[in-house]
Amino acid sequence: MVAITVWSETLQIYGKIDIYRASTQTLIERKYILKQIFRGQLYQLWAQYFCMKEMGYDVKRLAFYESSTHKTYPISLPNEQERKELEYFIASFRRFNPSQPITVNPNKCRHCIYCSLCDKTSLGHVYE
Repeated sequence: MVAITVWSETLQIYGKIDIYRASTQTLIERKYILKQIFRGQLYQLWAQYFCMKEMGYDVKRLAFYESSTHKTYPISLPNEQERKELEYFIASFRRFNPSQPITVNPNKCRHCIYCSLCDKTSLGHVYE
């Protein structure tokens, strides 16, 4: 199954997954390039996992798929501590006030696909 809308009443989030392989009970998040897996990418996959579990899907495996190399990177299912970490992140995200000053990391900005839309920097990104 591809591009399924998922949601969680418990976490109060919703979104779309990339791929769920029912035959192997694997939830897969596609990325073009994965030089390293960032915490935010794990949060994305964990959130999708918890949504699917709450919706009644049987998910036994998580993975990232790097489409540029056709490699699959298995990821451990989140434990209770990681669920709490995700819940804390979601809560802090909800408390975010966009009018507060933020620290801009120029290296991240240069690699962000939304850089040209951002009002926090005038940098262009490397994909232009």
